[in-house]
Amino acid sequence: MDVARVVEPLAEQGVTVMFKVDAERMRDATKPWTFVASGAPFRDDLLVRADTDSLEAGLEICVPRLRELGLVIPD
Repeated sequence: MDVARVVEPLAEQGVTVMFKVDAERMRDATKPWTFVASGAPFRDDLLVRADTDSLEAGLEICVPRLRELGLVIPD
């Protein structure tokens, strides 16, 4: 999955996106990747977050959630 193709349209819609990889969780083999999306399109301080084993897995979980919230993300 092309990460820029996903996150740039989100940013254009007012969403802040953050990816994080945690060295301690990687060492412990406990879902080191975190995906977080938040910002203006969301109400009541809602955010979309997933802790996963890979960057791709985070996108696979969060992109459908973001689409359900009405955001436009290219296939």
